[in-house]
Amino acid sequence: MAQNSHVTLVITHTLLAGQTARYEQWLGKIMPVAAEFPGHLGANVIRPTEGQDLWTVIIRFDTLEHLYAWTQSDTRSVLVKEIEPLLAEGDKTEVRTEAAFWFTPPETHVRKPKQWKQFLMTLMVIFPSTLVVPQLTGALLPGLKGSLFLHLLNDACVVALVVWLWMPMVTRLFAGWLKKA
Repeated sequence: MAQNSHVTLVITHTLLAGQTARYEQWLGKIMPVAAEFPGHLGANVIRPTEGQDLWTVIIRFDTLEHLYAWTQSDTRSVLVKEIEPLLAEGDKTEVRTEAAFWFTPPETHVRKPKQWKQFLMTLMVIFPSTLVVPQLTGALLPGLKGSLFLHLLNDACVVALVVWLWMPMVTRLFAGWLKKA
């Protein structure tokens, strides 16, 4: 039975010292290959903060079956074998079916951002989205003004923008600030 909501593959790699350039080259090779697989919805790379070696790669797929087609593929297996000599702890993967893990660090030793910072980040993307989306949908669909369907459509558009566009973008952009004490 196919799953209707998107799923996320969270990959963590701890690099051996001095391997950043080779790892970046490898990412440039594997990311376009993953993007060619059916159901691929996008990917993000979270680079380590200064003094750390933990890289996190987040890849989203439309279904669990498509995600597994990628993770179990011979193509990925060959590419991961290429990079294994650069990794201190191997290729660690985790499948997440929930969308709301923007602020959850992948490892327990990584500091979780303060709640007030999470609040500000979330407000920063929700506030403009809830202002702009209803104006656009209202202008495009004036006959639906005040309807429950238009309200649902507005909410769906805002949530989609936040989950797939704004939050991944701003959490990358403000990663250093989010991690500071």
